Amino acid sequence: MKPVVEVKNLCVKYPASNSLILQDVSFRMEEKSLAMVIGPNGAGKTTLLKAILGFLSPLRGDITIMGKKPQEAREYMSYVPQRFQLDRSFPITVKEFLLLSFPALDSPHWHTIISHVEIGSLLGLPLGNLSGGELQRVLVARAMLKKPRLLLLDEPVSGIDLEGKKNFYELVNHMKTAHGISIIMVSHQLDVVLKFADRVICLNRCLLCDGSPEEIMNQATFRELFGKESILYGHRI
Repeated sequence: MKPVVEVKNLCVKYPASNSLILQDVSFRMEEKSLAMVIGPNGAGKTTLLKAILGFLSPLRGDITIMGKKPQEAREYMSYVPQRFQLDRSFPITVKEFLLLSFPALDSPHWHTIISHVEIGSLLGLPLGNLSGGELQRVLVARAMLKKPRLLLLDEPVSGIDLEGKKNFYELVNHMKTAHGISIIMVSHQLDVVLKFADRVICLNRCLLCDGSPEEIMNQATFRELFGKESILYGHRI
């Protein structure tokens, strides 16, 4: 079976930079799984997602999405960025915002996603009035309406309260199990990573470790990066 994502010896640098942001990164991801990308600030996590989406051209190496180049596979992918630039004074409702991209209001898929993401009560509200957690759920609904086979989430719970974070991660796990979507998520929450991930990809410009939560917990590079925190969370799995 072909992996949904395969990255081989990936090296990336931004045009204005002389230094590599990602160097010799290689991993593969199976379908219908949840991969968490972790690492310190500046480790290249967002850069990896942008390269998978085809927004950055590798200096060296290859990326394939279901056997295709990223630019050819964008129809199969959806992306929820870490920060969504929103003019909160713009007069548009949640429903109107979603209809801009997906006009099939009466389709069964539309109603299923709205229900699963639990934003039915938000549809008539101005988009600018939403809380951080509510806006994130709307962005996930917009990504899901595309019927992606691969969903990329860049620190999607930034600015969301504790209860909202719990609900969001349960929603993501539901999308994987109920809808069979493959998910790559950047996260700083180690306890959540170890609870929900099928695979953990640990970056610090290069690939430090890669494997199941149980496997990476026993790797020296992981323990060195996260220290006592990793030992503490290891007892919560």
